[in-house]
Amino acid sequence: MYKYSFCLVILCLIGCNSSDNKTTIFAGEIVNPTSETVILYKDDIVVDSAQLDMHNRFSITLNNIDEGLYNFRHAPQYQYIYLSKGDSLMVRLNTMSFDESLVFSGHGEEINNFLIEVFLNNEEEEPLIESYYKLDPLAFSQKIDSLRKRKTNLLSELKVDVEISEKATAFANASINYSSYINKEKYPFVHNKRKKEGTITEIPEEFYTFRKGLDFDNKELTYFTPYYDYMKRHFDNLAYNDCATACVNEGDRYIKDHLHFNLHKLKLIDSLVNGKKLRDNLFRNVAMSYFLKVHDNNDNNKVFLESFHELSSNNKHIAEIHDLYEGVIKMQPSHTIPEIDVIDSLGNKVSLKDISNTKKDIVFYFWTGKNSRHFKNIHRRVAKLKMLKPNTTFIGISLSTLEYDWKKILKASDISLENQYQADDIKLLRNTLIIDGLNKAIVVNDGLIVDAYKNIYRIN
Repeated sequence: MYKYSFCLVILCLIGCNSSDNKTTIFAGEIVNPTSETVILYKDDIVVDSAQLDMHNRFSITLNNIDEGLYNFRHAPQYQYIYLSKGDSLMVRLNTMSFDESLVFSGHGEEINNFLIEVFLNNEEEEPLIESYYKLDPLAFSQKIDSLRKRKTNLLSELKVDVEISEKATAFANASINYSSYINKEKYPFVHNKRKKEGTITEIPEEFYTFRKGLDFDNKELTYFTPYYDYMKRHFDNLAYNDCATACVNEGDRYIKDHLHFNLHKLKLIDSLVNGKKLRDNLFRNVAMSYFLKVHDNNDNNKVFLESFHELSSNNKHIAEIHDLYEGVIKMQPSHTIPEIDVIDSLGNKVSLKDISNTKKDIVFYFWTGKNSRHFKNIHRRVAKLKMLKPNTTFIGISLSTLEYDWKKILKASDISLENQYQADDIKLLRNTLIIDGLNKAIVVNDGLIVDAYKNIYRIN
């Protein structure tokens, strides 16, 4: 009865809430919830939140909102919604298949169901697009344009049947277009990588015709994933190709030099992007990528940070970048492993520094119970390495949040709790040890770091 009463209330709200009303309602039901709350964001700012009731339902009422793109988060998942004044939007989803199960109803349902349909279509098309990368540039472009045209036609058909605002239509088109453009920016790299011969395919000028309509300062799209992901890929492509021509006198090696390439990318962003939020986020992306993935020497790291300061001195992410920089410095070879705490199987706190002083050769590796496939693969790999390196101690660190869970998983897999620990503060441990992927391993000898960025699958 409660289920029908809830739906009846929502339907009444939908009926009463016209587009002239300044009140906007966002409500719904979550099957198999993974947290107790639903949080609504505009860009990266919390607008409101609601607790799930005993029937896993929630309701958020907003007054006089700005029309546009929002996102709601039910940890650890999130998805976009489009809200206008007077909307009474209801969502129903099952966290077991979060995106696939999303269904919107009520005032505002049409644009939201269309946006999620585009999102799911893009995911479904990925295997097909992967097969297109072997084609020549113009053939690839035609295939991608055909997929994009199919979606724009669906949007045109939708607008015939229902009234969609000009602003909502712009978001729908952005969702279609930028997802499509990403594939074209990826093409030169993926295509050349998959070619068996060593030659580089020349890309005709008309291949990039779509770039003429790019908007580098669309504040409405700054936090929209297709737009932001496109910008990241675009500057990767620009930096590489500009370097191949503008920096040719400095030698071809600079095209592949990580410091030079990333400095070039910073300068391109500085020259083309004016909007502060997008600038800040793109500069942050370059810095995070450089410090986390390149693993450069201290001198180059310092040069990069100085350039970052010069071009983005008031970046809102500057403290985060500095913390990462300091962390990278501390994880250089011959440094003592940071004195950060983990918890043993008896519940005692012990520092990694103390652990590393108990054995001569140690390899720290990481896992989480949320990824069962990775858990099985990494422990299979560790078992093999133990046979190859009997004098090395392999220390597993769980990044799971609950003590009971990580022990239960190990016991169920018949893995000894000896040399197994749980992170005491997961975020602190990730940031301090610069954990950018679960295949990371830290090699320590006599308490000193040998390699803080080793891949567990590349240890011989």
